[in-house]
Amino acid sequence: MKKLAIVIYILFCLIAGGSNVASEEVYSELVEHNQIYEIRYYKPVLVAEVEYIGDNGGFSALFNYISGANNLSSPQSNPSSSTKIEMTTPVTRFKQNNRNIMQFFLPKRFTLETAPIPTNSNVSIKLNDGGHFAVIRYSGRASEENFLRHSKLLVERLVLDEIEFLEPAIRATYNGPFTPPFMRRNEVMYKIKWSQ
Repeated sequence: MKKLAIVIYILFCLIAGGSNVASEEVYSELVEHNQIYEIRYYKPVLVAEVEYIGDNGGFSALFNYISGANNLSSPQSNPSSSTKIEMTTPVTRFKQNNRNIMQFFLPKRFTLETAPIPTNSNVSIKLNDGGHFAVIRYSGRASEENFLRHSKLLVERLVLDEIEFLEPAIRATYNGPFTPPFMRRNEVMYKIKWSQ
């Protein structure tokens, strides 16, 4: 009976959350919302970042980093001093100056001084600026078409509401690949100038 309960629990987790094993979501404060989008305030947050080529070229480098491809004190440290870092959400992607960038947010227990150092020189640790962001949420696949459609919708509404926004559009995903598309949480985010 106990084994059956465990199997049912695992199946429930797979159906409800896919392979999303994230234990922490980046904290934000809801400032305002309407039928189309939300305005959130984010404090500065630590990220692991990589530039990549293609659709998901940065994911493996970042996943390897949180899985132990890191050192606790210096790049030359003994590999046994590495640590596993729990996955957080969302994973973000954007294009800036013709560069594809992907970011994993580090758990809030880390600082620039205590964050493990990547062994892959393509992965960097940095403090992201905080600020106000306009966010539109949608389900379905995290495809380019879906992202661009919702990005356009958000831009049109921000222009209508006379809210100044900054490029680039940020693609945020929260679920693993086994999550049914209708249960997935995807977002388009634009940093905005907000003084209200």
